[in-house]
Amino acid sequence: MGSISISEKPHAVCVPYPAQGHITPMMMLAKLLHSRGFHITFVNTEYNHRRLLKSRGPSALDGLPDFRFETIPDGLPPSDIDGTQDIPSLCESTMNTCLVPFRELLAGLKSSGDVPPVTCIISDGVMSFTLDAAEEIRVPEVLFWTTSACGFMGYLHYRELINRGITPLQDSADLTNGYLDTTIDWIPGMPNVRLKDIPTIIRTTNTDEFMLKFVLHETERASRASAIILNTFESLEGPVLKAMDRILPPIYHVGPLCVLSQQVAKSLQAIMGSNLWKEDTSCLEWLERRKPGSVVYVNFGSITVMTNEQLVEFAWGLADSNQDFLWIIRPDLVKGESAVLPEEFLREVEGRGLLASWCPQEKVLGHPAVGGFLTHSGWNSTLESISSGVPMMCWPFFAEQQTNCRYSCAEWGIGMEIDSDVRREEVRSLIAELMGGEKGKEMRRRAREWKERTVDATKPGGTSSRKLDELVRMLLTPAAGFAAS
Repeated sequence: MGSISISEKPHAVCVPYPAQGHITPMMMLAKLLHSRGFHITFVNTEYNHRRLLKSRGPSALDGLPDFRFETIPDGLPPSDIDGTQDIPSLCESTMNTCLVPFRELLAGLKSSGDVPPVTCIISDGVMSFTLDAAEEIRVPEVLFWTTSACGFMGYLHYRELINRGITPLQDSADLTNGYLDTTIDWIPGMPNVRLKDIPTIIRTTNTDEFMLKFVLHETERASRASAIILNTFESLEGPVLKAMDRILPPIYHVGPLCVLSQQVAKSLQAIMGSNLWKEDTSCLEWLERRKPGSVVYVNFGSITVMTNEQLVEFAWGLADSNQDFLWIIRPDLVKGESAVLPEEFLREVEGRGLLASWCPQEKVLGHPAVGGFLTHSGWNSTLESISSGVPMMCWPFFAEQQTNCRYSCAEWGIGMEIDSDVRREEVRSLIAELMGGEKGKEMRRRAREWKERTVDATKPGGTSSRKLDELVRMLLTPAAGFAAS
């Protein structure tokens, strides 16, 4: 943008929800805005700030003169655990305690002589306390919902599901007696979904449950935003995006951000990463020694937890498949205990299975050796798989992962679902189908087509690139879209 005085430079304050799957796409978006001339203040919680320094080194968050990191407390008791905090506790605490320190942070930025005046706030969709602060300082607020469009649309219809008497459930038997197969045919842009495909927080017998009230609170505040950002693209979720346009502020679909952000200067990509766990890059060297398309990559994301029994079923399913695999096992993957794999399993897979604690997932999925992805169907993982042309086996854990799984399998033709009650025989047979069966070949073909569509959406003039241009123009317009209530 040429030389601009500090006071003229647009200044975006970016506030992710404090979990890995939210920080990563917000960081990508922030880098894209920085490359378009924005001064960036990136606001982590103190807890995650410490984890980033631990995983990436003491100078990892020094930033640049015009890309700086700040912190606010999350309001939870101090903890040194290197893992994702309890989600309900974190949601309750951010909603009730973060507004005051965030206001103080904005006041500090205003009184600082070495940063431009704040011109907009971009916050995670579930950090909507920031709306109050934006309205107070009279700048536009854009909410970035890091879910899929179909997942977000499911959340937006929670109130209607309650009004129609579909939820709360009568009792816990409704989870297993077929009630979740009830067809929900009235959500605009989402035909043929079932209750089990709606984000799982709705599966409660109690409408006073905190997470249900939290989702209702956050989604119903979304209409106060100046605009909504979604990490998706038109050809993937067009019908839902179109339906959403009629009920929300302007929507900017700028995904997949993992592809679009590759346009950012390599120097910026290298100096600021967002992984809260230390990456083990040796797995990339291991993949180099494997045949193209021969490896099953297994990663259940940053929040999924399982029992040790489930872990063992996955382990033997992988072992019995006789397929090479790379399995990421987080330190906190097993509920309340360390992951313990049988000694005989480790002996059985020696030489063809690699276990690691965390990895650079985009690079792994983009590696020619990877032929399939066993995933929890988180949205970042789903998009990264689509962008790499890799078909999936889906074991959704919670929230909108079930919605993403449904669309991957039934709409996009690139996934196969594993039953929540995981059994080694099913894991083995699905791996065999994915890696060598007829359905697997068709899924691979579809996955390659979707990969091409991600390239089309993110190239100059593509639908997502145009939406990013429009978003930047909106944010650069004085008082643009400012929705004072």
